[in-house]
Amino acid sequence: MREELDDLQIFLSTRLAILLTLHVEMSSAHSSSGFACSCVLATSSEKDSDVTSDPVIPAFPDLHLSSAAILKELSTYFQKFSAQTRLAPPSPPHEIPPREAQEYPVQNLVFYNNIFMFFFLHDQSSAEHDDFTIRFASAMNQLLLLKSTDGADVEWGKEVKGNMYDMVIEGFQLLSKWTARIGNNVVRYNYSAEERKALVELVSYIKSIGSMMLRCDTLVADALWETIHAEVQDFVQNTLATMLRTTFRKKKDLSRILSDMRTLSADWMANTSKPEGELQSSQHGGEESKGNFYPRPVAPTAAQVHCLQFLIYEVVSGGNLRKPGGLFGNSGSEIPVNDLKQLETFFYKLSFFLHILDYSATVTTLTDLGFLWFREFYLESSRVIQFPIECSLPWMLADHVLESQNAGLLESVLIPFDIYNDSAQQALVVMKQRFLYDEIEAEVDHGFDIFVAKLCETIFTYYKSWAASELLDPSFLFALDNGEKYSVQPMKFSALYKMTRVKLLGRTIDLRSLIAERMNKVFRDNLEFLFDRFESQDLCAIVELDKLLDILKHAHALLSKDLSIDSFSLMLNEMQENISPVSFSSRLASQIWSEMQNDFLPNFVLCNTTQRFIRSSKVPLFPVQKPSVPYAKPNFCCGTQITTIEPMITGLQEALPKSIGLLPFDSGVSGCMRIVKEHLNWGAKSELKAEVLRGIKEIGSVLYWMGLLDIVLREVDTTRFMQTAPWLGLVPGVDGQILHHQDGGDSPIVNLFKSATNAIVSIPGCPNPTSFYTMSKQAEAADLLYKANMNTGSVLEYALAFTSAALDKYCSKWSAAPKTGFVDITTSKDFYRIYSGLQIGYLEDSGQLASNNHESLGDSVAWGGCTIIYLLGQQLHFELFDFSYQVLNVAEVEAISIVQTHKSSHLLQGWEAQIEAMKKARRLNNHVFSMLKARCPLEDKTACAIKQSGAPLHRIKFENTVSAFETLPQRGV
Repeated sequence: MREELDDLQIFLSTRLAILLTLHVEMSSAHSSSGFACSCVLATSSEKDSDVTSDPVIPAFPDLHLSSAAILKELSTYFQKFSAQTRLAPPSPPHEIPPREAQEYPVQNLVFYNNIFMFFFLHDQSSAEHDDFTIRFASAMNQLLLLKSTDGADVEWGKEVKGNMYDMVIEGFQLLSKWTARIGNNVVRYNYSAEERKALVELVSYIKSIGSMMLRCDTLVADALWETIHAEVQDFVQNTLATMLRTTFRKKKDLSRILSDMRTLSADWMANTSKPEGELQSSQHGGEESKGNFYPRPVAPTAAQVHCLQFLIYEVVSGGNLRKPGGLFGNSGSEIPVNDLKQLETFFYKLSFFLHILDYSATVTTLTDLGFLWFREFYLESSRVIQFPIECSLPWMLADHVLESQNAGLLESVLIPFDIYNDSAQQALVVMKQRFLYDEIEAEVDHGFDIFVAKLCETIFTYYKSWAASELLDPSFLFALDNGEKYSVQPMKFSALYKMTRVKLLGRTIDLRSLIAERMNKVFRDNLEFLFDRFESQDLCAIVELDKLLDILKHAHALLSKDLSIDSFSLMLNEMQENISPVSFSSRLASQIWSEMQNDFLPNFVLCNTTQRFIRSSKVPLFPVQKPSVPYAKPNFCCGTQITTIEPMITGLQEALPKSIGLLPFDSGVSGCMRIVKEHLNWGAKSELKAEVLRGIKEIGSVLYWMGLLDIVLREVDTTRFMQTAPWLGLVPGVDGQILHHQDGGDSPIVNLFKSATNAIVSIPGCPNPTSFYTMSKQAEAADLLYKANMNTGSVLEYALAFTSAALDKYCSKWSAAPKTGFVDITTSKDFYRIYSGLQIGYLEDSGQLASNNHESLGDSVAWGGCTIIYLLGQQLHFELFDFSYQVLNVAEVEAISIVQTHKSSHLLQGWEAQIEAMKKARRLNNHVFSMLKARCPLEDKTACAIKQSGAPLHRIKFENTVSAFETLPQRGV
């Protein structure tokens, strides 16, 4: 089996070398980079630049070979290639064996890898696309002007049509090169956001250039045929005539072949320099046979082209299939170099003539990107055809355009769906597999439905955000320092509204009508949500409903300028259920009247001083049953949700390395700080870091403010307790518990009034004993009322409880449980790692004199970050692995070693300010953690114990004191 594989490798390598050598010669003749599966490989020092620009040879779209490896294999069989091995670019660093890694410098590896990376080629492709589009349009304008001009100059016409011919050739070359680049990149399994953006734009370049060239196929046909006709006739009537008179005059066999070439393809009727009687003599190559040609749109047939190539091959090779030096090599040839060069140039032009004559088919082939669907990692690794749409590359690209919110990419959002058209064409025409087409069709149906839904969701969110930003108070925005934060960047949805004939698998889809239909449904769903939300709250929510309806109405007005949708009043009446002629009350009016009857009039009391109705503190006898508040999507309220920091933290997580170890003590403070900077490669995410810090700062400010309110409320409660405790018979106990002074019996105030009442009533002349009994009953009521208000809640504990509940849905992303049960010292995706990196960067900037980080953020960052870390159960991890804590430990060890060895302290010079800031931050963090442990002890303390045998016992729970989560009353009770 091994011998067979070796033979197969030798055979494939030999065949590949022959094809590449032939391709090099073809490329040099017509300056083409080849078609999709071709790649230039140098065989001489003249082609070094081609080798460095194409280091990977795509044998198939999902199989790439390193040119260095191929040359190394061929050097055994072809001595000529042995000297070229060092000229070929190296393999990617992960593919080079260790013993060969030393042969290639690291900087060259990075350089060549960057040259071939798809992302680095994007800028070049963008410039080529823009330049070619302008020049092709200019050539088309010249051609249209020529066709509309009567009696135009013949020479000018030839120049215009020749220029059009050159532009078509260049278009073929660009499409071929871009398609090859995509084919090389499709083997990648994971795509970054930059790569997806570049891939979408390059696909749009290919499809736009191909569409532009296909639209003008009938216009450029005459120009191409005339140019090819002139090229062929100039060669067979002029160039060959000169060769017959000079080089091949005494070589009868070769002269006969050249005469056959002229007889086969010469168009003597187009020669206008000779009268008709002299045409016969011109065919034999007379002295004055060279002349001008009348332009005729008559192109040679495929048979003529192949015959001319074969005859040129016979002339050059003389029937020798193993001619030394290659087909057009001048070693051992009796043909002069100039004549050989002319024959070589025309030989390779003939091969391109066939592609140019089949213009539409060539453009279609070059823009065919169906392999992007057929050759994918998931499909090849799982060996199945059906796979989730999230793994399909066309859908990944379309979804990226919608998720990225990039205004420049929105116009290309439908370009990835053209890949499905190409793959369906290949499935039916090339592969002739109906079941494969059915799979593509099923995926397109499913994907396009999801696409329309997500597109309409994006459009609706954009217009809601735009409307909300326009309805903001201008004076409020003017007073803000960051008012531009609430502005909405314009998006180019107008181009999508004009798409009424989208071609997809042979069907024509009116995208505009689909968007309009979907937007009508979304607006109605939004109205339904607003009314459901209002019906689940009290009458005070009418203010919120009014503002949200204003935003929705303004968004409808903005969208109606570009899209024909139902009127807002019609949709509002439908949702209020008063569109029928027999409807005498709307849904909103009925809900308001119901709230007035059941809640407002019974449960609100009037305060004449402030002229307000306020809700009574007395619990109603018959509570109003209301439905639960529906889930609020951000775009159903005011548009995009700009306050969440979860995606920002995810972006910082992606920038961290997969593993982060402990800082080495022998590196010193300077070495540790350098290692930390290498780990925290957030240079391109400075804005993201600033946003996350501001978000954590706001969380910390809110929690600290709640703490201040809690302190004030506790002072008021303490004062009230001191005033009422003697009358109620209460005494403070341990752990803040309130105990009764006497077990059982009544409180002192009740006993006092009862005894007073009994004493007064026992007097025979008591005028009105009933009033004294009433006072005794009121004392009992006051006793119950004041005792009920003794155990008041804590607003800080409420805030911490709800913050912990909000963090529950992020635990899987921000707090991964260790697989072994032990503390994982290399994990880098938990939140404490993110905050640790933010903290050390913040402290490093704060230590600089010119920095104003502390002035703009203050200590609220520590309160917010430590609170999240504590509620996620990561306090121990943070205290063990925080970067600044580790640097402080290294600094302490370094300071002790300096004192013991009596060395100079220049090692710590320059870091005093940063070390002092780290110590201050550690003290502040410890204070925050102490407060959190006192006010919000965790429910379950999970630990890992070790048996005597060394086996771990996972999730050992320890009993804890009663926390705020158990003592807080439930909402609505």
